[in-house]
Amino acid sequence: MKSRLISLDVLRGLTIILMTIVNNPGDWGHVYSPLLHAEWHGCTPTDLVFPTFLFIVGVSVVLATSNKTLNINAIQKILIRTLRIFCLGLFLSFFSKIQVFGLEGLPLLGVRLIITAIIVALLFRDYDRRLQFYSAVSIFTIMMLLAFGGFAHYENVRIPGVLQRIAIVYLIVSLLYLKTNWKTQAVFCLIVLLVYWALMTLIPIPGIGGPNFEKGTNLAAWLDNYLLPGHLWATSKTWDPEGILSTLPAISTGIAGLLVGTLLTNHLSKDKKALYLLIGSVFAVVLGLLWNIVFPINKSLWTSSYVLYAAGIASACLVVLYYIIDVLGISGWTKFFVIFGVNPMVVFFFSGIIPRVLSSILIDNPGGPGHDPISLQTYFYQFILSPLFSNPVNASLAYALTYLTLWYVILYILYRKKLVFRV
Repeated sequence: MKSRLISLDVLRGLTIILMTIVNNPGDWGHVYSPLLHAEWHGCTPTDLVFPTFLFIVGVSVVLATSNKTLNINAIQKILIRTLRIFCLGLFLSFFSKIQVFGLEGLPLLGVRLIITAIIVALLFRDYDRRLQFYSAVSIFTIMMLLAFGGFAHYENVRIPGVLQRIAIVYLIVSLLYLKTNWKTQAVFCLIVLLVYWALMTLIPIPGIGGPNFEKGTNLAAWLDNYLLPGHLWATSKTWDPEGILSTLPAISTGIAGLLVGTLLTNHLSKDKKALYLLIGSVFAVVLGLLWNIVFPINKSLWTSSYVLYAAGIASACLVVLYYIIDVLGISGWTKFFVIFGVNPMVVFFFSGIIPRVLSSILIDNPGGPGHDPISLQTYFYQFILSPLFSNPVNASLAYALTYLTLWYVILYILYRKKLVFRV
């Protein structure tokens, strides 16, 4: 295994921290604008979280590969990790829909938590590789049968998702890295971006009309609704921000990480690596902004201009950290961020489970008789935290920071015990 880059762990930690904050406000109606996604076209700091993590996936593939050989063992290992990540993402969609006849309230929540514990034991635990593969395949098959087998509770369960996209990108970039050199990867990345641009700008939309980049009427939205009707993002119902076609350019985001990882592991001096990485970062951002003129930067569509712009920003952040930590050797401040960066999959999965659990626990409304019960999560925010602030936006942010603090305590304990969970 190649030497570990603390700067990459710090960048991963920063990304996880921002993800935790933007995904968990106290009140979605009161959020500072940088902590929200762009309404459609455009890019906020929040829109950079997901592509940065995919970029880190690409870099990590390079750093974690000690033997660049595509053989049956390597393929099996990649497939197992892909299936595990994909299944964890699917289970987040299934969790709140799990039903048991005759059970409701806390007994049903208990059943859901027991099933969650089984899923975690099977997908996070390190054991015989063959059993890992069979368990992952079994879990995937069961969830697909539930989703597409005519079961009423699961007929609208969401299939795409963040972890699902991470799994697919990891699969492709891992195989690509083991089979090709950096020049082929760069050409493949460019071809994917050009092909996606051509698809989105040249192909008419069946039943709608000419090509466009508008919400719900573009080619990516049409394909999502055609192939996965009823299994898409609940907010839109007819298209998905982690949809099928837009996963294609997301692969290029991972390839950008491969290219950066390859640069950081070659035999150049650290100063030259930092210089070349900085030049590449600026070039990618500028090219993305230029392409934005005809192909708008858009996270939901994961446009080609967005890929270049976001990868450039991620690369620029990494080079700054790399120069400070790995070149200058100033690393005494990094521990807080490393603690968040070494167990990312734990945060990804359980930061989705915990809010679902808290929202499932209903208690009496302090408002008195006539008021519907409220969730434990709502109670904590509305009746404990929010009254401490005169500005509702600050109260909403305070809730997110409180949740982040909870995660820091959890991850600090894992860090002290040297527990690192990988799927």
